[in-house]
This record gives sequence, C-alpha cells and structure tokens, in this order.
Amino acid sequence: MQRAGFAFGIMAGTALALSGCEPPPSDAAVAFAANLPLKRGPSEPLPSPDTEGAVWSANAKTGRLVYGIAGKPVLVSLECLAPGTPEARLRITRHAPADQGAGALLAVIGNRYIGRIPVDARQIGGQRLWQGEAPADIQGWNALVGLREVTVTVPGAGLVKLNPSPLPGQLVESCRKPSPPADQA
Repeated sequence: MQRAGFAFGIMAGTALALSGCEPPPSDAAVAFAANLPLKRGPSEPLPSPDTEGAVWSANAKTGRLVYGIAGKPVLVSLECLAPGTPEARLRITRHAPADQGAGALLAVIGNRYIGRIPVDARQIGGQRLWQGEAPADIQGWNALVGLREVTVTVPGAGLVKLNPSPLPGQLVESCRKPSPPADQA
C-alpha cells in the first residue's frame, strides 16, 4: 500500500512540474491580433441619384431598355432573354458599384406590385454592377406595367425613381407573349 501511495505522489509531482513548464499567459496574443489587418466590410452606401429628366429608351440591342439622363451614365437597364418561350426571363441591372461576392434582393415597387429580384455583383464591361434575372411571368415584374412612378432599390445602391413610361411595361408584356407558331410567322 505504501508503494501505491509513493507512485501516486511521484505522478502528481511530475504533473505539477510539467504544468509549470508553460509560460504564463501574456498580452502577446492580443497584441498580435491587434496588428492583423481588419476585415473589410461593405462599401459605404451610395446616395439616391437625381432622376429629374431621366427617361427609358430603346437600346440598339432589340429587347433591351436603358434608363437614365441623356449624356450621363445609365442608371438601370432591363432586357428580355428568350422572348416568347416558356423560358423567357427578364434581366435587370442596377448600374451602381457592387462589392465583390455581394448578393442582395433588388426591389421593384410600383403600380400596386412589389417585385423582389435576386441580384449579384457581376463583372460587366470592366465594372462590378448589380445584376439579376427572373422568369418573365412572375408577378413582381408587373410593378413595371402601368404609367405610375416606380422605384428600384438595392441595399447600399440608393433608390432610383423611374419616371412613368409605357416602355418597360411593353417590354415585360412582349417578353411574356408566346411567339406565333412557325407556320404563321
């Protein structure tokens, strides 16, 4: 029995001695962490652009509209993809800087409808802009059909007032409209 007590004493003493081999806690880890670069958060929010005098206009590319003030950068563009087919989609682009890897919901509000379109930061013509697409037949696009003011907003990219125009509604409707059969075309 005395041997067991002696062995236990040696083991306990060794464990205590080994635990004393580690350095005491210090502020070095905190100082190291303080010198690490900070993770960058999202960019500063953009102000809402002035849209007085902004209009929708047809682009040289059929099935695409751009919105803005003549002589200034485009604010919003709308394009029909695969028109007249069951796969018809509308693509909307908010021409405002977007952070790499960012995603959001673009809200289209007007004419008694609210559309929420998923958008991502996409590289377009050397710029990273907000762009997304959704089936042409979703009700959210109805916000563009009518002659009331519409707003488009992406968190951090400002609110764009779309002045009343029949053009976006016409694009939405023509994108949804089935193509005539080949023998009638």
